[in-house]
Amino acid sequence: MARAVVRAPFTARQCRELLFGVAGLPLLVVNPVVLFVLAVDLSWWLTGDGRGNPSSADMAVAAVCSGLLLGLGVATGAARTLGSWQRMLAARLLGVHVGTPSPVWRGTGGRAWPGAGLRDGAGWRVVTYLLATLPVGLLELYAVFFWAGGLVNLSYPLLWGAFRNHPPGTRLDPVPVFTPFGLFGEGTFRVADLPGTFAAAAAGAAMLLAAPWITRAVTGVDIRLIRGLLGPGRLAQRVHDLEQSRALAVDDSAALLRRLERNLHDGAQIRLATLAMNLGMAREKLGHDGGIPDAAGARELVDAALRGAKDALGDLRSLVRDIHPPVLDTGLADALASLAADSAIPVDLRVDLPVRPTPAIETIAYFCAAELLTNAAKHSFATTVAVQAAGQRDVLRLRVTDDGTGGADPARGSGLSGLASRVAVVDGRLTIASPPGGPTTITVELPWRA
Repeated sequence: MARAVVRAPFTARQCRELLFGVAGLPLLVVNPVVLFVLAVDLSWWLTGDGRGNPSSADMAVAAVCSGLLLGLGVATGAARTLGSWQRMLAARLLGVHVGTPSPVWRGTGGRAWPGAGLRDGAGWRVVTYLLATLPVGLLELYAVFFWAGGLVNLSYPLLWGAFRNHPPGTRLDPVPVFTPFGLFGEGTFRVADLPGTFAAAAAGAAMLLAAPWITRAVTGVDIRLIRGLLGPGRLAQRVHDLEQSRALAVDDSAALLRRLERNLHDGAQIRLATLAMNLGMAREKLGHDGGIPDAAGARELVDAALRGAKDALGDLRSLVRDIHPPVLDTGLADALASLAADSAIPVDLRVDLPVRPTPAIETIAYFCAAELLTNAAKHSFATTVAVQAAGQRDVLRLRVTDDGTGGADPARGSGLSGLASRVAVVDGRLTIASPPGGPTTITVELPWRA
């Protein structure tokens, strides 16, 4: 923990978070509250004599002007542009990808009827985001102050000799030191000699160690607001997710049919054709009359046909297991126990399922466990594997952990991308935690009912 605290200011992630906070500060200028205050000051300056407080008329004019400006920003799409800018910053700097809201309906011919832009929910959500980020922006500014103040304080011992080398007897004002309370006020202090600069440097080091955690906390709040307000609406996102699930289901069914066709063509069909050919050749060797010209050859061909029939039967059984494993008829617990017994690596199996999921969910969980155990045996160099299947609320959670070398990556063709697609068909989720050196933990979350 101490190492993480010391290294936090120097990580690339922290630099990106700081850059994200600095890049978002200009949004404070277009904040509705700031625009209202500026409009009040401008109206007061134009209509008053600069004395006293703004009148109610000034406040009303400022409110109307701010409202018109916000409405114009929504109607013209300027608000959407601000939202896309924030989404782009979050994606490029923090790796947080938020979906783009659906476009504004323009009607026939691509032209919007007057006032249609004002009904843009995504634009008004951007305005809401700007209102909500006013305190967040001030906290981001405070976090930037921590970074800048800490660096300045830390440089005092180095700069003291360069700028405080005046002749003896010269009286100079003390140098203010940055603290979490600012430059002035209670809790602040000033430096008037060289030993005091080391106290300032200690304060600067403390501020630099605290700055990354303040920045991360503020960035986390901002990311939550971006996901909640700058992405597509809840209903639109749900429709998009359902469309993706439908497309994945169609693709998965097509892939299953292609795989069955290929397995039948390359396996059972060839064996059955060979069986027919061997039987035909055996009939030729048996002859057409009562005599048997080549009994040994006919017997050999019949034996080959018998072996081919057994192999074809095995292929057909394998195809049936790929469609629906018969072991699932007695439940997912027995199916997982069968996989654990057949695994090349010792498996520690724990199953806690209060009730049986639907057959579709059981099938997906079974194939996920089979694929993950196969991957562990092929790629992980693991000595033990732990498989846990538990039901929590309305979620079936399957977790497979191995003590292998780690580094599992769906992009390397280990079958994980296919599992993610199969899980997504039923609105499930696959999470991979596999740092280099291990261990690897892959969690599959499935709804209890499909």
